[in-house]
Amino acid sequence: QVQLVESGGGLVQTGGSLRLSCAASGRTRDAMGWFRQAPGKEREFVAGIRWTSGISLYADSVRGRFTISRDNGKSTVDLQMNSLKPEDTAVYYCASGRGIFVKEREYDYWGQGTQVTVSS
Repeated sequence: QVQLVESGGGLVQTGGSLRLSCAASGRTRDAMGWFRQAPGKEREFVAGIRWTSGISLYADSVRGRFTISRDNGKSTVDLQMNSLKPEDTAVYYCASGRGIFVKEREYDYWGQGTQVTVSS
């Protein structure tokens, strides 16, 4: 069984930064992903990274502003979010899957989510 726990969400002004962290325990799959879900919208892929190679993938909407990283020793995956915009407001989830996929159905385990609110 895999357990994922997100932390680091909060309220920030436009242009500010936040760093989310996902602590994983158990036998995680080969990759980790960050997704987000805004009110009234479907959950969408934000970024993903492979544990072994560090290869990462970003959604177009966050590329250049967000950075995903992993610490294999600590089994954590972080999401550094800079230049935040009101449209980044959402509940952010981390997930464990067998590869970096943009579709949530490809991920087997999910955290409980952490709220990020960007005020204008």
